[in-house]
Amino acid sequence: MNKYTDTGKKDTRSGFGVGLVEAGRADSRVLALTADLKGSLKMDAFAAEFPERFIECGIAEANMVGAAAGLAIAGKIPFIGSFAEFVTGRVYDQLRQEVAYGMTNVKIASSHAGITLGEDGATHQTMEDIALMRALPGMVVLVPCDFNQTVAATIAAAKYDGPVYLRFGRPSVPNFTPEGEPFEIGKAYVLNEGSDVTIFACGHTVWESLLAAEALASEGVSAEVINVATVKPLDVKTIVASVRKTGKAVVAEEHNMAGGLGEAVSGVLAAECPARIGFVNGADRFGGSGTPAELMKAYGLDAEGIAAAVRKLLK
Repeated sequence: MNKYTDTGKKDTRSGFGVGLVEAGRADSRVLALTADLKGSLKMDAFAAEFPERFIECGIAEANMVGAAAGLAIAGKIPFIGSFAEFVTGRVYDQLRQEVAYGMTNVKIASSHAGITLGEDGATHQTMEDIALMRALPGMVVLVPCDFNQTVAATIAAAKYDGPVYLRFGRPSVPNFTPEGEPFEIGKAYVLNEGSDVTIFACGHTVWESLLAAEALASEGVSAEVINVATVKPLDVKTIVASVRKTGKAVVAEEHNMAGGLGEAVSGVLAAECPARIGFVNGADRFGGSGTPAELMKAYGLDAEGIAAAVRKLLK
């Protein structure tokens, strides 16, 4: 039975906005930069409260990354914000050379990630960003699952010394994790204990995985659900301990099959605890146009798709 309750749907990008203000109040070194997307990134409240610490860079993402790297070298804690597609793919060289290579203390705030961006379509959606960020040495990759956890992850990112990629989304989704629960970078959260199979998930697929586990329980299948909110560095201990207990796993993520959470988890299990693994992801394709719910269903990323993947694995 799902012990978590949806307390009201909220968008995770708004969680970032709240967390950014709290981080700014806690540390005067926190700055916010955006590329003409202050409203979309929910940076409005930060800009209103700390106008001297907010920088509008215009549609010039590469310049924004360079400016942030310079500010970090000067001792500031800059958050740069844009759509996931534009703040990763468009500026990958700058992120590599000016942020990751120099290990500058820049926080990359990535909104409208995945197919749940919705009707804007494939050109604005990104299903490749986790792979890009995981490949950069020293880059921390955070994918919180709801509003409350995104607030906490933003605050944790501000306190962390080093580059962080923080991924969140546009649609309103269930808000179910405890309000005010501290976020621990590098920790995977066991949300539902089980004995037959482990479901690893991140971001929007976490709630869907809990619903899938509830449906499977009615069929006599005991599914453990783990929220892998830190995709890099992975919580190897928790991942291995769970699969040693259940013997098999399904990994669900709103990302392409290449380079995401699925490959990260399977790499750990191949080395530490070989097991049968199933994958629920966007396969080898781009996004499309539709409502978030329509696209999640079409790509098999909803509760029904995740439960089906578990049933297939158990056969």
